[in-house]
Amino acid sequence: MGKGPGIYSDIGKKARDLLYKDYQSGLKLSIATHSINGSVVKLVSTVLCFVLIYLLGVQCLHDYAGFNTSVGLTADPIANFSGVIGNSVAALGTDVSIDTKTGNFLKYNAGLSLTDADLIASLAVNEKANQLKTSYYHLLSPLTNSAVGAELTHNFSTKENTITVGTQHSLGPLTTIKAGADNAGKIHALIQHEWHPKCGFTISGEVDTKAVDKTVKIGLAVALKL
Repeated sequence: MGKGPGIYSDIGKKARDLLYKDYQSGLKLSIATHSINGSVVKLVSTVLCFVLIYLLGVQCLHDYAGFNTSVGLTADPIANFSGVIGNSVAALGTDVSIDTKTGNFLKYNAGLSLTDADLIASLAVNEKANQLKTSYYHLLSPLTNSAVGAELTHNFSTKENTITVGTQHSLGPLTTIKAGADNAGKIHALIQHEWHPKCGFTISGEVDTKAVDKTVKIGLAVALKL
């Protein structure tokens, strides 16, 4: 565990990764590499895409603070700022985006994270204070990377609540299984195997228990990082 609070995107990240990362439907082949000038070249499902990001950013990490700031290098740039204060136990932060042409706030979020040994709890207010999100992550066994997590989201405008729970377990140093469910009746699971660092495949599936007559969603992803 690091000494500092990290950056804003670290708030709730452990729970998000456990509950949502690597789940997908359909087929996906990804090959990614970085050129000398920093542009990213990706091959996805046999379609070659050159993604050039014109963005100027600065990141500063300290034992008691972490800040990110960036601005788009365009005619009407969007300015982004996120900052966190605290330490490895408690962190409080904010994340805002401003349209420099109009002066309007496009995004303003705030979050709090509390860490105690292998437990991480977070609270965030998102979507311009229209959404409240809490998450919980518990590492049960570092040796097998076994963990459980949960997330509760409340939308103030629609009064809608979403609850998602999940778990993960490593069968070995190269193979991981995950499973999860939400209050909408959807159950999903995956198995992921790496034959080389950052190179591997993932097989995932999802079923809607409220519509079992529909086709089960199956996903296969192969990732290669050069």
